[in-house]
Amino acid sequence: MKIRKATIEYETWLADQIPLIRSDLKLKHDHMKDEPFSFFRATFYRWAQLWPESCPELASAPAVLSVGDLHVENFGTWRDAEGRLVWGINDFDEAWPLACTQDLVRLAASAHLAIAENHLAIDSKSAADAILEGYTEGLAAGGRPFILAEHHKSLRAMAVERLKDPGHFWEKLEKSSPVRNVPRGAAKALTRALPERDLRCRIVHRIAGLGSLGRQRFVAIAGWHGGKIAREVKSLAPSACVWAQEGKGSAKILYQQILDQSVRCADPLVKMKKRWIVRRLAPDCSRIELSSLPKEREEVRLLHAMGFETANVHLGSGKTRAIQNDLKKRPHGWLHHAAKQMADAVTSDWEDWRKVAKRAAIVAA
Repeated sequence: MKIRKATIEYETWLADQIPLIRSDLKLKHDHMKDEPFSFFRATFYRWAQLWPESCPELASAPAVLSVGDLHVENFGTWRDAEGRLVWGINDFDEAWPLACTQDLVRLAASAHLAIAENHLAIDSKSAADAILEGYTEGLAAGGRPFILAEHHKSLRAMAVERLKDPGHFWEKLEKSSPVRNVPRGAAKALTRALPERDLRCRIVHRIAGLGSLGRQRFVAIAGWHGGKIAREVKSLAPSACVWAQEGKGSAKILYQQILDQSVRCADPLVKMKKRWIVRRLAPDCSRIELSSLPKEREEVRLLHAMGFETANVHLGSGKTRAIQNDLKKRPHGWLHHAAKQMADAVTSDWEDWRKVAKRAAIVAA
């Protein structure tokens, strides 16, 4: 199956699960032409198709409740119940039981693509080695959340770079289009997430991310005690893995489960409410884009931390010994090899997508 057909079939299936915003889907399709890394982030559904076929020897590794759509820009910061700044994986839309190797290969493949586009200054083998070393250490340590107050000095410096200009965050959010007809469930979840029930707020439609672009996404912006606050709700659907497996298995959404069982200091305001995920938005409670990182940064330390945080999530499945035994049997360089193989497959699909898009543009003209 070619990428265009896969996209049509997946989006048809997704439209049966949740309402979609067609203008946002078109924007997503346009961004998919930009570069392989953007295409990669936007097409987890395609990865879910290709992964078991391309890496069958890895797909048989011990299964865990995995992130699914893991990549180097699926990390961010938030505040825990004590107000401490925490760093870790930011999104679990595609959480699903998969081989533990899947998240590692996808994370390393994303690093491979980001390196090729000069978003990371490190070679791809060193990137894969750093991820695997961090993951192995995380398993051995039994996990540990990344609290940035007292520890992880270099990671803290990288994570807080974007906080130097919080006005930019609010300016961008304020430019979002206002919405009048908000679904009842979304409106109820937003209202209950605010610090005061009757707080006056403005609700906007937020366009963000790539993988979830096309889903309903609403943000309530309000003034509270002299400053701005925001709460977001995003529509949830079953993982694209359900579609890739041709509907086999349960269609349960596992977002809350993976949050609850992972080793992490959670943001108390992130909750799943039926088919909506509710979260706080703020300059220090958001995803970190590679472009927002400081120019002077420690790539190896960052990727090591990403591997360690992946272990924090996988530890919740209680398969530590089985995973460690499996990793010991893997040949040297297996992660780098698999990541390159998958990155090449993604690039090939991107080239096909660009060709189809170019032909369509010529016909339209």
